[in-house]
Amino acid sequence: MADTVHIEEPPVAKWLFASTQTAWLWLIVRLWLGWEWLHAGWGKVFGGEIDPFGGEFALTGDRNIGWVRSGEIVRDGETVARGVGDSVAGFAAGAIESGTQGAHPSIAYGWYVNFLEWVRDTAHPFIGPVVAIGEVVIGLALILGLFTGIAAMLGSIMNFSFAFAGSAGVNPAMILVAGALILAWRNAGWIGLDRWVLPKLGVPWQPGEAFRKEPMSVG
Repeated sequence: MADTVHIEEPPVAKWLFASTQTAWLWLIVRLWLGWEWLHAGWGKVFGGEIDPFGGEFALTGDRNIGWVRSGEIVRDGETVARGVGDSVAGFAAGAIESGTQGAHPSIAYGWYVNFLEWVRDTAHPFIGPVVAIGEVVIGLALILGLFTGIAAMLGSIMNFSFAFAGSAGVNPAMILVAGALILAWRNAGWIGLDRWVLPKLGVPWQPGEAFRKEPMSVG
């Protein structure tokens, strides 16, 4: 039986993805990605617009109609009634209409079309609030450096969902940044709550101080 060969990762990878010396770099990355998610989800949950650079700042408003609550909005001079999740149903319907036409449709997988049809017809009252609240939670977790790797992974899943529906925009950039944070999960939250939370709770394959007697070190 051949001996097991352990191949060490390159020193630069250890420094970038495991050393606390690069925590400042990951702090900047985290804050950018976290702000993108928090800004995207704030209006969907609380109805306001928290973009001080865009000339508008309001904690509450009616932007959450069609996401987490029902109500009426004005579109092109007409009053339109929206139910909970209708906004995500409209997104799914638009993606199906525009992404399944032509010789090279932007939605490449038939199973994803079926998923979008399910969202449009059945699941939108549940999916709408989940998307809205999920964006806020992911944004706050990344900004605070709490469960950074998990938050980045959940965010990338949402980005992939939008990308599969044919929506590019900032999604590819966010996927790349989230992927880097996933790789750097050990040190990306060092300047954040993970510095104390990870040693206390640990990970599934290594219990933290709360579950064992010996102290656990991070970094």
